[in-house]
Amino acid sequence: MKNSILFVSLILTTSLVIAAEQAASVSPVAPPTPIPEAIPIPAPAAAPAADAKPKEPLSFFITSEGIGKGAELGGLAGADAHCQKLAEAAGSVNKTWHAYLSTQAVGGQPAVHARSRIGQGPWHNAKGAEVAKNVEHLHGDSLEAARLGNNLSKTTAITEKSEAIKGAGDKPNQHDILTGSQPDGTAFTDTDDHTCKNFTSSAEEGSAQVGHFDRTGGGNISWNSAHTSKGCGQENLVKTGGAGLFYCFAVN
Repeated sequence: MKNSILFVSLILTTSLVIAAEQAASVSPVAPPTPIPEAIPIPAPAAAPAADAKPKEPLSFFITSEGIGKGAELGGLAGADAHCQKLAEAAGSVNKTWHAYLSTQAVGGQPAVHARSRIGQGPWHNAKGAEVAKNVEHLHGDSLEAARLGNNLSKTTAITEKSEAIKGAGDKPNQHDILTGSQPDGTAFTDTDDHTCKNFTSSAEEGSAQVGHFDRTGGGNISWNSAHTSKGCGQENLVKTGGAGLFYCFAVN
C-alpha cells in the first residue's frame, strides 16, 4: 500500500516539474502593435458635366429704353445706332446690331423688310436662352415651324441688361414693340402708313405697326404684328401700351 502511494506521488511530482519547465520555455506574448490613424485623403474635385456648355453671347434684346421721341427713331440708321450703343454698353463686342423694323416704299425708295436685315441666327438673350434658331423659325415660315413656334415670350424677350419689360397686367403696360412689319417680317404694301413715316415722325397723327412681346392682347398672340398704334408721339405710344421700344438683333 505504501509503495502504491509513493508511486502515485512520484508521478504527480514528475508531471508538475514537466509542466513548469514547459511553461518556462514558452515565449512571452508581445503586446499588439498599435494601428496608426488613417490619414484622410481629400476627394477629387467633381468633373464638370459632359453636357455643360458656356453661356451663349448676347444676340437679341428689347431696348431697355427708347429714344424718347415716340416712333421718331431717326429712320433705320438711328434705330440701328441705338441698338449698337445699348449692346456695347452691356458688354457686347465685335457684333453689328440692327433694329427689327420694316420701312415702306416711298419717294422712289424701295421697301425694307425687317426679316432681311437681322442676319441668319441663331439668337440668344442676355441670359443665354435661345429665342430663335433662324429667320424661318423666328417667323414660322413652314407649317412645322409655325406649329412649334419660336421661343420669344415674356420670359425670354428681355433687355440687354437682362431685365424684364412690363407687359399686360403690369403697371405701366409697355408690351407694344415697334416693328412696322407684317407677321412674316415684311413691309406692308398698301398705301396706309404703318411706320410713322418710316420712323421719322413723332406727330400725334399717323401710326406704326407694333407687336406684343408677351404674346397677350390685341386679339392675337403676334410678337411682331399685333395692331397699329394710335399716333406716333411718345404720349400716343404710352397711351396704347407702349414706350417706344423695339427689338434688336445681332447680324453676325
